Amino acid sequence: MYAEERQQAIAGLVAARGRMSVTALADRYGVTTETVRRDLAHLERLGLVRRVHGGAIPAASLTVAEPALSEREHTRAESKDRIAAAATTLLPPTGGSVLFDAGTTTGRIVAALPPETDLTVVTNSVPIAARLAAMSAVQLHLLGGRVRGVTQAAVGAEALSVLSTLHVDVAFIGTNALSIEHGLSTPDADEAAIKRAMVGAADRVVVVADSTKIGRRNLVSFASLDPVDVLVTDTDLDETDCRQLIEHGIEVMTA
Repeated sequence: MYAEERQQAIAGLVAARGRMSVTALADRYGVTTETVRRDLAHLERLGLVRRVHGGAIPAASLTVAEPALSEREHTRAESKDRIAAAATTLLPPTGGSVLFDAGTTTGRIVAALPPETDLTVVTNSVPIAARLAAMSAVQLHLLGGRVRGVTQAAVGAEALSVLSTLHVDVAFIGTNALSIEHGLSTPDADEAAIKRAMVGAADRVVVVADSTKIGRRNLVSFASLDPVDVLVTDTDLDETDCRQLIEHGIEVMTA
């Protein structure tokens, strides 16, 4: 394979996968890691990829675009179902307290809860609250504020004020992107502020995110990886990413 052919193939693979590591590309194309780094540098100059620690992501992955909740609900649905099922094993004991961030994967965790679940639950998600309201043993607290139509999540000063007074056993946090360098990030500043407050209000922070979000960066970082205790993701997680996250002190669960 000529260098130009390999570079074209790499650009297509990064675009399709969302992130590729240098070592994985070197193994795939039978070249040295130094050759891959030169290829990525060339592709970055062309505006086709963006180099990050250990690999590359699509040039457009640092974005302010945000798909609607209804659109995200059907994206990688099977992976999200498996992630949610695994995440239910991290719930606190009966009578414990939980924060559920707004999102399609956190919503699936709630959908997987047994009807007799006995927990105190706080959420800023209108759809999650609607589902929990039918569960008689759940003590439900819905955060108030302005509801963003795109995520159906309450944001703003009112929700932040309440969160500043709370402390829970576990927070289940969704994220649009996760990287070693930029931490957890999302396109919207108001949403980021709520997520940041949720992370700060929990004894244990569990991030639920499918593998396409790993290695990506969005506009607003709402937390570094330091407060994250567990990442629950799918089995398509790149081995290099997994190793780096574990080295960062995060327990990685794949489902």
